[in-house]
Amino acid sequence: MKRRQFMIRSGLATVALTTSNLALGQVFKESPNDTLNIGIIGIGNRGTGLIQFINQIPNFNVTACCDIIPTRLEKAIQNVDGSPEAYKDYRKLFDYADVDAILVATPLNSHSKIAIDALAAAKHVYCEKTMAKGYEGISNLIGKVNDSDRIFQTGHQYHSSQLYVQVVELIKSGKIGKIKAFECQYNINGDWRKPVSEPGLERLINWRMYREFSGGLTAGPCSHQIDFVNWVLDAVPQNVIGVGGNDYWKDGREIFDNIHLTYSYPNGVKAKFKCLNCNAKDDYKIKVIGDKGTIILDYEKAWFYPEGKYNKELVNVDGDSNETVNWDEEKDTRIEVTQEDPSKQALIDFRNNVVENKMPTSNVNTGAKTAIAVQMALDAMQKEEIINWNTTLGV
Repeated sequence: MKRRQFMIRSGLATVALTTSNLALGQVFKESPNDTLNIGIIGIGNRGTGLIQFINQIPNFNVTACCDIIPTRLEKAIQNVDGSPEAYKDYRKLFDYADVDAILVATPLNSHSKIAIDALAAAKHVYCEKTMAKGYEGISNLIGKVNDSDRIFQTGHQYHSSQLYVQVVELIKSGKIGKIKAFECQYNINGDWRKPVSEPGLERLINWRMYREFSGGLTAGPCSHQIDFVNWVLDAVPQNVIGVGGNDYWKDGREIFDNIHLTYSYPNGVKAKFKCLNCNAKDDYKIKVIGDKGTIILDYEKAWFYPEGKYNKELVNVDGDSNETVNWDEEKDTRIEVTQEDPSKQALIDFRNNVVENKMPTSNVNTGAKTAIAVQMALDAMQKEEIINWNTTLGV
């Protein structure tokens, strides 16, 4: 088996913001004569949401669903276009001839095991973020992917976002100068808890609340932003310090309801991350700070704020609504691109990667680097120690 090499997508943007819709449209290229049949393992909110996107993608079919909770499985079958097979045991799904690939959307602690079993069964794998839990799970999955000829894609979908691809290229081309720091936040106002019909289902349904299954806020919303920082810097953190606590939701949860992390990267770059479960002010933000300017990102838009004499510019990447933001026409340069939802585009990319036998931009290497950084943060908060990069995993 050939070992796959790590690649980064490039060439979609210039500093002058001259990229055309035609050029960006190449990302949406389809291969109309090839169909990919996929089985979904784990039909919670994420798995069900991804089914809706797959229903919309040409030559991409959900042919099987698997979940250990019967009510979820029944609901998922109803949401699929077609007549998928239903399984309670994911291993039996692998024996179904009409499944070329699987999508893993189960609790985090099971990602590595299920993905390894799928690769052993010669299935292509789309594995939701965070890629794996714990250093052993990460290492085992890296080894299996490297020994396989199947496509493996990690579900950090912003690698498929036109906005994020564009911004990364702008930063790497020197738009904000020398990067000095990142400030990231993902705040929500809610307890993350789901209703449970029977007490025995508590840990199955609310698995995100328990350390055995989950990495909490760090492995959830924060992992996308950690992945972005690694991507921009082409680097991994040297160490991390962090604190967290169960300070608001007194409901027996084991994961923290607030986290505060600082990673140190090469060349003195620091990246700060904050996630709260009790206040949604400013929601999701990434601030990339350089000596010539700052770029601020949310889900769908990005703004450039120059230092000194530079005029303020807006990078505005719209969704399907094509809404724009009003700015002073004499002071801004804007780019408008119609893009798919990043999660949908990531699934389009996965289908095309399998059909065309291409390395995904969000692959086992990028996924492993983020998963290691997530585990470092969990260790730092739980042990109250500075945790250094784990050099034994080879990524």
